[in-house]
Amino acid sequence: MIHIPSPDTIDKVWIDSDRNIRVLNSLKTLLRHGRLANTGYVSILPVDQDIEHTAGASFAPNPIYFDPENIVKLAIEGGCNGVDSTFGILGSVARRYAHKIPFIVKLNHNELLTYPNSFDQVMFGTVKEAWNMGAVAVGATIYFGSDQSRRQLIEIAEAFEYAHELGMATILWCYLRNSDFKKGAVDYHSAADLTGQADRLGVTIKANIVKQKLPTNNGGFKAIGFGKIDERMYTELSSETRLISAVIR
Repeated sequence: MIHIPSPDTIDKVWIDSDRNIRVLNSLKTLLRHGRLANTGYVSILPVDQDIEHTAGASFAPNPIYFDPENIVKLAIEGGCNGVDSTFGILGSVARRYAHKIPFIVKLNHNELLTYPNSFDQVMFGTVKEAWNMGAVAVGATIYFGSDQSRRQLIEIAEAFEYAHELGMATILWCYLRNSDFKKGAVDYHSAADLTGQADRLGVTIKANIVKQKLPTNNGGFKAIGFGKIDERMYTELSSETRLISAVIR
């Protein structure tokens, strides 16, 4: 079942779940902030490119964003529901801004200084650190399909459970990373069937919000030759003109 975002999203989606009252309040804080307040939609400014793509390459076009305060100011001026960034960026301005815009602390990163590069997300801090700086939520990425995905899955499941105990919401970037997901000229990292299953795994570890790339094709399982399928996945649950991935919350 797909729930359309609305002002009563919390009552429709989470009220019967095992999320405690403080988690629901944190979700409400996110949903009631910024220009999309009370619509059920969220616009979050995520900035961790200084880790994932190197700071120089990311901020050279706009050097003012080497200063963490300007990143938070951009989120406020843009009317975002929240700002998602690193322990270092948000921690350096937490006392000044954590009460002005919801903070979402990114727990893990794929730092680009390891050579050769690998598809691995590693923890950069703890859930308790994020809670201490006043964050309403924590975020994380899992590279589903990568060699380290099962370790990442265990780490983030445990981190999300603790975040919920402390009353924070959880956001998961459910991305795919595997060189074999490219077949010839076709890249199946954004295939509807593969990303839909990644979403399913993400909500299974109780991610409250899932970030996923919009599908650009379908049939990844069939093209790569793994997993299990039912042809109705492609004939009834999706089509060439309407790619649908159904997930639970």
